[in-house]
Amino acid sequence: MSKGKLAKFAEVEGFNHVIQPPFEEVFQREYFLKGKWNQEFFKVPQAITLELGCGKGEYSVGLARMYPERNFLGIDIKGSRIWRGARQALDEGLTNVGFLRTRIDFIESFFSRDEVNEIWITFPDPQLKKQNKRLTSTRFLNRYRKILRPGGSVNLKTDSVELYRYTRELVLLNGFSAEVMTDDLYRSDYQSEILSIKTFYENMWLEAGKPIHYIRFQLHDGEFKEPPDENG
Repeated sequence: MSKGKLAKFAEVEGFNHVIQPPFEEVFQREYFLKGKWNQEFFKVPQAITLELGCGKGEYSVGLARMYPERNFLGIDIKGSRIWRGARQALDEGLTNVGFLRTRIDFIESFFSRDEVNEIWITFPDPQLKKQNKRLTSTRFLNRYRKILRPGGSVNLKTDSVELYRYTRELVLLNGFSAEVMTDDLYRSDYQSEILSIKTFYENMWLEAGKPIHYIRFQLHDGEFKEPPDENG
């Protein structure tokens, strides 16, 4: 491991707004903050938004800056990535954003039913060969449904046409309420301030001339259907 990564890990350890629980505290167990994020972690109780696979945390920090009346939590397994967003939030004095280092598979260990108001998934690994590992697969959507409040939205922003088409098919197959579906966001009629936040990877794809795909939908109760696995 490089000295730079070691230094970042050491610095993150001292951040009060970064949670890094060991595996044994969350595997098939309820973490002590479950159901208590607004009471014991954030300074002010407010609606909670999660960014899953937050990477460097650009979206979490950007949203927190834009919406001080909401709380934001970026989640990623890579501590060296989280460091950048955590450092920026600290430097800017943002108290409505934090970071959680864990696997998204364990999300039910951290949040109670209806504790989360919204979920963002920004430029995740599309997992082209492993459909059930995609963050919009029914495997994960069933987890999100248990923690999202009724009417809470799932947002996917991606450069992967394969992941976008898969998610769109899943939404249509299950009859989810889709507020927005576009395969070329910045050439569409749909524009909003919240979508103006751009991550490092998004800027890279835009410079390369790749379109950005965006879909926003709401889950419902009942059993979810998975599209046929294109990989067999």
